[in-house]
Amino acid sequence: MDHYQHPSAIVDEGAVIGEGSRVWHFVHVCGGARIGKGVSLGQNVFVGNKVVIGDRCKVQNNVSVYDNVTLEEGVFCGPSMVFTNVYNPRALVERKDEYRDTLVRRGATLGANCTIVCGVTIGAFAFIGAGAVITEDVPAYALMVGVPARQIGWMSEFGERLDLPLEGEGEAVCARTGARYVLEGNTLRQLEPVT
Repeated sequence: MDHYQHPSAIVDEGAVIGEGSRVWHFVHVCGGARIGKGVSLGQNVFVGNKVVIGDRCKVQNNVSVYDNVTLEEGVFCGPSMVFTNVYNPRALVERKDEYRDTLVRRGATLGANCTIVCGVTIGAFAFIGAGAVITEDVPAYALMVGVPARQIGWMSEFGERLDLPLEGEGEAVCARTGARYVLEGNTLRQLEPVT
């Protein structure tokens, strides 16, 4: 075994867990899960069968990553945040054939206690504030807060707020890294990666 697994954790046969990953207390990983390298699964995390978790993700305590959720590399899932996979659940109606896919792109942050309603895509390096409820797709680098969530700004890849309008034209520099970003309409992109 090339990853750490606490004795209280349950990893079903068939699950793939990458090198250097850490599976902490009372975690349950189902047999169909695919987990990358250097991933941390905090206490009491559940990972479903049809789940892909990319390299270097951090899934904090009390998070359930249900079927049809994909996390790309470097996604942060804050404590007790929530994924769903059925849009209109009823205990008396079987809807396992109606699961909606949720995709969280590289480097995104999902704050503590936020909820991601299934069927959305969270853009790369987006930042979802604590307690926010996401019901629609989120652009790359967007800063989202509230219930339902609304965009209030833009974030750098380092996690610093950028001084830019929500829409229009403009440029900003990350105060921590010096990386430059350009806003065109309602799309933000980094001009050149910082090494």
